[in-house]
Amino acid sequence: MKIRLTKILFWPLTGIILLASHFGASRALAADKLVAIHSARVMSQSMPWIAQEAGLFTKYNLDFQLVYIASSGMVTAAMLGGDADISLTGGVGNVRAYVQGATDLVFTGGVKNVMTQSIVAATNIKRAEDLKGKKIGVSRIGSNTHYFTIQAMRRYGMEPGRDFTFIQTGGDPETLAALVGGGIDGATITAPTDAKAISLGYRYVVYGPDLKIPYAATAFVTRRSVMAKRPQVVGQFMRAMAEAAKILHTDREFTYKVLGKQLRVDDKKVLDAAYNAEIKALEPRLVIKTEALQAILDEVSQVDPRAKKVKPQDLIDLRYLDEMEKSGFFDQVWASKR
Repeated sequence: MKIRLTKILFWPLTGIILLASHFGASRALAADKLVAIHSARVMSQSMPWIAQEAGLFTKYNLDFQLVYIASSGMVTAAMLGGDADISLTGGVGNVRAYVQGATDLVFTGGVKNVMTQSIVAATNIKRAEDLKGKKIGVSRIGSNTHYFTIQAMRRYGMEPGRDFTFIQTGGDPETLAALVGGGIDGATITAPTDAKAISLGYRYVVYGPDLKIPYAATAFVTRRSVMAKRPQVVGQFMRAMAEAAKILHTDREFTYKVLGKQLRVDDKKVLDAAYNAEIKALEPRLVIKTEALQAILDEVSQVDPRAKKVKPQDLIDLRYLDEMEKSGFFDQVWASKR
């Protein structure tokens, strides 16, 4: 009887210990939650999609959530409000905020350091000058598409307000829809949406990749306070993005699968045209170039003189890129077959 009682008492106790161990291990291994924002549904911002599809966030123990908010300025506001930990977006909103005193913002890497948007229109509009007095669609005022249009049209002596007007649409797919629907005369869009427009019979009025306008068009931005509190989590995210960049640059089939799923583009000719044009402008090792940020500072300084006192280096923290280079991580990633 004594033995039986011991057994009866022992097994429930063992179960409790095992159960506690299980929950303790689960808690110890719980993925780190990370919320990120991206500002455009375009190829240059596809790496989080690629990482998700390839299982990289699981590999780096991240409980990752990606939120879409159109335009750099709105993303910056959300970041400063603490709604996200990191963003993949155009640089202008972040630079403006930094100049105005939000020095907690910091660039940790880059994807695209030149602008590759293009302006497309119906075949009756053959030159940029033909857009005089017309309506040009952009995602948002203050967005990459807005900035590109201003810079591109100035090359033809044209200024917004005086020579043409902007219509905000909300994003690249919406801009194309507005063009097709006749709500705008020209559309400033990015790959692969521009290639889709061409396949529908529209033509390039301004082909952006040829202009090579320096600009931090797609970059990773976080807050210094997030890096101080969660340095390892941000580092794991950057490693996941480094691996996703390798896939983007070397595995077309996988990239097309992801782009097709996220952008609902399944025409291989459209994907080929977009990929061939855009990939040449994307940074394989996530470099953020000072001249790309300086271009934005120069533009901001025209309306806010404080920008003249800010150096591009003030905006950048390269600790994660430097660590991946020095540790050999980048070399290992690019040496792997995947």
